[in-house]
Amino acid sequence: MNQPSLSPGVADALLFDLGRVVLDLDFSRTLRLWSSHAGCEPARLMERFSRDELYKRHERGEISDQVFFTGLRSSLGIDISDAQFLDGWNAIFVGEIPGMRQLLARAARGLPLYAFSNTNVPHVEYFSTEFSGLLSHFREIFVSSKIGLRKPDAEAYDHVVKAIGLPPHRIVFFDDLAENIAGAQACGLTAVQVTSPEDVARALAALDI
Repeated sequence: MNQPSLSPGVADALLFDLGRVVLDLDFSRTLRLWSSHAGCEPARLMERFSRDELYKRHERGEISDQVFFTGLRSSLGIDISDAQFLDGWNAIFVGEIPGMRQLLARAARGLPLYAFSNTNVPHVEYFSTEFSGLLSHFREIFVSSKIGLRKPDAEAYDHVVKAIGLPPHRIVFFDDLAENIAGAQACGLTAVQVTSPEDVARALAALDI
């Protein structure tokens, strides 16, 4: 993995993805709860689950939770209630990525922090409450379901960059997915792919933060 060359003074803001960068996620927890409600094996649901256009429309806020869960009822072949779907849906959140609270506090002392996540309304409602202290380090959190745009689409990055009000090359972006890193780089941002908190720590050290 080729990481960008960073040095003191090259950034005016830091932009973080949330899932698997700041917050730990485990989709197997979701599948286990759904399968428990439905009386089937999690592996069966894993085979059938897809991040398809319905999933993306839900993340862009174009369809309601009810419509999304109705689609899942069909694609997964299970008949559980919307409340049971929601129960499993929010079970994906494990907690904070170890060490990220300290890294964000450190980073916020040097530069303004922002977050940008592909996520849906139920997840936003959940993590905004459960992790409010951790997320308070961010001046603003941009979510796909509110702005109607998803990474890695160029329009999504352009929207966020414009809202932050800085040239894209002065923003360092942290994300775990290669496709989101490539999309950010194509829009002029400096992008760091995150596989562990150490990647963030090294970037902050290179920026002299």
